[in-house]
Amino acid sequence: MTKTETETQKSMEATLLNEKGQEVGKVGLRGDVFGLKPRPQFLHEAVTAILANRRQWDANTKTRDEVSGGGKKPWKQKHTGRARAGSSRSPLWRHGGVTFGPRAGKVRVELPRSKSRLALAQALSSRFQDGNLVFIDSLSCEDGRTKSAAAVLKSLGCSSRTIVVLDRPNEMVTRAFRNIPGVAVVLPGDLNAYSALNCRKLVITKAALEALLSRWN
Repeated sequence: MTKTETETQKSMEATLLNEKGQEVGKVGLRGDVFGLKPRPQFLHEAVTAILANRRQWDANTKTRDEVSGGGKKPWKQKHTGRARAGSSRSPLWRHGGVTFGPRAGKVRVELPRSKSRLALAQALSSRFQDGNLVFIDSLSCEDGRTKSAAAVLKSLGCSSRTIVVLDRPNEMVTRAFRNIPGVAVVLPGDLNAYSALNCRKLVITKAALEALLSRWN
């Protein structure tokens, strides 16, 4: 094992805040998840695959088998002076079928699980190195009011395009944050490289961090 790999696997520490933005302690981080060197080309490949799997293909063209008509042979095979034709719905004809046209349906780009985890780790490392990763001890928002959620974000130094990661579904927290534009509440299993890179701030609760790190166990 090289020196770089040994240093990467060492544990790291980050500041742990409360809902008021006050430091309440430290939280331990895994170096193989938050201490990697991001590779732009690899992250681009992973993000492209994620976006491709989200895309819905609505365009749909008909092949020669699907175009109506064309069952009768336009003219006899020989002695007409014209090219041979078996159907007026051939792709060579006007109003005929389309060859290799777009087809409706979802195109699935397979991304191996190991690559997906590595891409997420590099995205988290990038967020951590940029100072855009915030760890909070807990998040309640018991009243479920948007005003309370906005106050929490302001205390944490977060504005728009913020993702809050919870360890389990919380109706009150979701209700409080859902009316704030650009803010989303997700679970650890829903976090991927694209969502981690697409936000400006990533807020993770202490319990959600443990659930998130379990994906690498």
